[in-house]
Amino acid sequence: MEDLNTLAKYFRTPAFPGSYFISLEGIEGAGKSTQIIKLKEYLESKDFRVLVLREPGGTIFGEKLRSAVLASNKELHPLAELNLFASSRAQLLYEVTLNELNVPGTIIIYDRYIDSTIAYQGVARELGVGAVLTNHMTFPLSLSPHLTLYLRIEPELSLERQKMRNAPKDYFEKRGVEFYSKLVAGYDQAAELFPDRIVTIDASPSVDIIFEKLKTHIDKLLMSK
Repeated sequence: MEDLNTLAKYFRTPAFPGSYFISLEGIEGAGKSTQIIKLKEYLESKDFRVLVLREPGGTIFGEKLRSAVLASNKELHPLAELNLFASSRAQLLYEVTLNELNVPGTIIIYDRYIDSTIAYQGVARELGVGAVLTNHMTFPLSLSPHLTLYLRIEPELSLERQKMRNAPKDYFEKRGVEFYSKLVAGYDQAAELFPDRIVTIDASPSVDIIFEKLKTHIDKLLMSK
């Protein structure tokens, strides 16, 4: 763990006065999409300019990579997954995020970021957390959000909510409870590695209860600057 802690020190938060970089993380069914919509409305009511970006995706280049991975019927090597997602992320940071954060009063919300890669490729796909961190040590991949809200649910609840949605399953969603257990372990490990930015929130209660918790942490961030 000492080596991972050393690698984690290479990651830095952006220095853009008046602007903020936030990410939401969690396994399928955690409620990220719903909470992102509510957060966007809340922050816009405070007169912030809010941009929501998803990973992988967010650019023409990234969306093509997203389609290629999530629609794949054949299993990719985890190293291929890592590099595809890192490529999409680097382009999104370069093309959109770094430019938009230069505009004061901007808040960028990412639907997934590096912690998803730690969980999915690093732990669940057994590539190793160290491999993910080493891959991201070069700027702009070393850019770290001001705040990450990790919506934590158990694998069984994830699968139950996915069943209720009855939506077509993509490349990752087709996997079973053992895979989701590894994902939760991966996210938990990321939260241990980056305790200053990752806040773990129980996402099993109602949408409104969760949102009130998210607002508390968002307001704390906004008041700290």
